[in-house]
Amino acid sequence: MNAKAGPLPLPEIDVEEFRKVVRSRRSVRRFKDEPIPDAVLEDCLELATLAPNSSNLQPWEFFVVRTPELKEKLAEACLGQNAARTAPVLIAIVARPDTWRKHARLALEDWPKEEKLPSIVEKYYKKIAPIHYNQGPLGLMGAAKKTAGLIAGLKRPVPRGPYSINEMKVWATKSTALAAENLMLALRAHGYDSCPMEGFDEYRVRKLLKLHRKGLVTMVLAAGRRAENGVYNRQYRFDQKTLIHYL
Repeated sequence: MNAKAGPLPLPEIDVEEFRKVVRSRRSVRRFKDEPIPDAVLEDCLELATLAPNSSNLQPWEFFVVRTPELKEKLAEACLGQNAARTAPVLIAIVARPDTWRKHARLALEDWPKEEKLPSIVEKYYKKIAPIHYNQGPLGLMGAAKKTAGLIAGLKRPVPRGPYSINEMKVWATKSTALAAENLMLALRAHGYDSCPMEGFDEYRVRKLLKLHRKGLVTMVLAAGRRAENGVYNRQYRFDQKTLIHYL
């Protein structure tokens, strides 16, 4: 929103076009030997980073692997799955529970120059975030916050975590998974496909890509143009009545 001009007008949305993107997205297991154009890939990655995320701390990284030798080794680390072997691009999507402090500073530094920084935003990133996300040495600060939260929660609703190093990992992974879904839908909208893979040897993936020791490989995404035999079966989902609850 521009402080002088007011909110930007919303673009016209065609829900049927969105429906086609969502319904035609499939986990594709075989791809054509056809590269994804750089401009398309860059656009998809940008759209991925527009995903909603906790406190706009963007706790993610994307490692785009296209060089044949490294891609072959990464495919082997992905247990030789057909999707990994045939895709022209493999993208390791990594959650970073440790970057919150740096990104809190960036949230202030990168605030749009044409807009005045609200005092509540400055206060949040300078004072509240360092308390909320900091777990302290050996997680001791997190344990103290949990105790304080349990006491305060007896009288009123309070934030329930993250209260530990493991909860920070979950925190980062949730936001990173949202970015991964944006990336998959963006690829489909451009006419390309993907396959999110959880079947991989994380130790080998981390070593091949020289990941930060605190990075968590959320998934490895195979991407490309689907082959004729790329989809193995008809899509189906469980009865919505067993999964969706209206209260």
